[in-house]
Amino acid sequence: MRKQGSNAGISLHAISGTNVVFLGFDVTDERRDGLLGFAVRRSDLTEGEDYWLNSFRTFEATLPNPKPGSLVSTADHPVQAFSWGDYTAKPGHKYTYTVDPKYGAPAAMTDGPSVSVDIETLNEDIGDHAIYFNRGVAGSQAYARKFGNVAPDDIADPALKGKAFAWLSRGLEEALLKFIGQANGPDYALRASVYEFNHLPALQAFGEAAKSADVKIIYDRRANGPFVESEAAIAKAGIASLMIPRKVGSAISHNKFIVLLHKGKPIEVWTGSTNFTAAGIYGQSNVGHIVRDEAVAQAYLDYWTRLSADPPIKDLARDNSAKLANPTGAPPANSVSAIFSPRADNGALEWYGERMGAATQSLGFTAAFGISSTLSPVLLENKDFLRFILVETEGNKARGKPTPANPNPKSQFDIFSDIAKVPNNRTAVGSVLGKSTSDAVGGELQHWVEERLTGLNTHVKYLHTKYMFVDAMTDNPLVISGSANFSGASTTSNDENMIVVQGNTDVADIFLGEFMRLFDHFYFRQTIQKQTAGAGGKVADKSFYLAPDSSWTERYFDAGSRKFMERKLFA
Repeated sequence: MRKQGSNAGISLHAISGTNVVFLGFDVTDERRDGLLGFAVRRSDLTEGEDYWLNSFRTFEATLPNPKPGSLVSTADHPVQAFSWGDYTAKPGHKYTYTVDPKYGAPAAMTDGPSVSVDIETLNEDIGDHAIYFNRGVAGSQAYARKFGNVAPDDIADPALKGKAFAWLSRGLEEALLKFIGQANGPDYALRASVYEFNHLPALQAFGEAAKSADVKIIYDRRANGPFVESEAAIAKAGIASLMIPRKVGSAISHNKFIVLLHKGKPIEVWTGSTNFTAAGIYGQSNVGHIVRDEAVAQAYLDYWTRLSADPPIKDLARDNSAKLANPTGAPPANSVSAIFSPRADNGALEWYGERMGAATQSLGFTAAFGISSTLSPVLLENKDFLRFILVETEGNKARGKPTPANPNPKSQFDIFSDIAKVPNNRTAVGSVLGKSTSDAVGGELQHWVEERLTGLNTHVKYLHTKYMFVDAMTDNPLVISGSANFSGASTTSNDENMIVVQGNTDVADIFLGEFMRLFDHFYFRQTIQKQTAGAGGKVADKSFYLAPDSSWTERYFDAGSRKFMERKLFA
């Protein structure tokens, strides 16, 4: 949902997803003079609560030494940015957001004209789609405050441990178990294809469904696959009779989908990036996406049937491409479609790059395992709008097509580093505030406490989602999401699936909000790490205090700069 409001030179644009309301502010040149920031008040009309929202940064003059891990009211320490996310919103709630611009001096602020908007967050289940993002940020100030910065498995109090896991899941596990539980009776069936498969509650849910419904599950059983952990859990859950091994016909059988059938007819699909593991549900960032479209469900069932015979890569690639040709051009308006791998050629990956290149307003892209050399030329070309790229790690060496940054495609080059240098690309990398940064008491970082991860993830610690959105805030956005990592291997070698959603603004708003939640979270940590690197863990400047005057606004009004474009994009 998108809402706008303005008053006497102050404007507010709100975009609501499920657990996020993203706010964009703007001011006229007259109202910019002396602006100290924006105080944000939220009235929760659903729960009957009203309060100023909190932030972290403070004015040095009024609060130089805040308690580590504490929050401060934006009424006293306003937001010094032209976009800001409320990441504490709840699904299906009605809110009024009121923004007061603050002027004067930090110790004697005055209010400018306020502006308000009424907006409602979406439920995770919006009819044809249901979308569930886990928290994905165990390494956070919020987790440290709530659970003492102890890994969830190490929390001694059973009740608190349960709350920690529920906080990390944020409804993802509950939705998965509920989806499986729909298969209750002889009229129902489940057909699943899974990769990592050892989360006992999920396996037991399949077993419970199989008592009355027809359940079959394809799982990765390659010699070098994750089958050891999977088969131990399968045995413990007592569901070996439900399993179909995928042994020889795939580089990686990387799917994470379930088809629900009623009276022999496929009616809906669970898909997304989430492996059936504790690490997938509680640790790294993931999404579960239910699509209620009979044509799409039928396509998934047909794909599952092809997989169940354990065909060689070449045969399955031929059949997948014959059943669903590579997409071309823009998808039809208000459409949902699927792409299945392996495929006979790289056409689907090239199409992803084409869609990225066709963006005119904005682009968001997640890359857990690096950026393909097929896609990187698009991102190496500067555009007159912002593109946001979120990756697990910076290291991403590859050989690619000739570009100004890589005139010799036979040599390796650092794709991510070159992409990050493009003027209108904004990039962020998974990270936490480790001990070296939280101990930076010589500067302003004494406000932040050390962060720790769950310990559940060993390979991918932060970002496991695979999605992109194109022109998200227009009336015809594109969202592509699923199990594939936008790579050559995921296109021509692995068992993979992707959902393509064109023209659904609610779906786009949910993905946009969750993307910006993670982007802001990791961008801040990445910035701190760069500031403290090589400085003995100390931050010598004052960059983490709020500015005592309106000088912070200058970069937002520098025409053509990233901050200028960011202000225009969200406002």
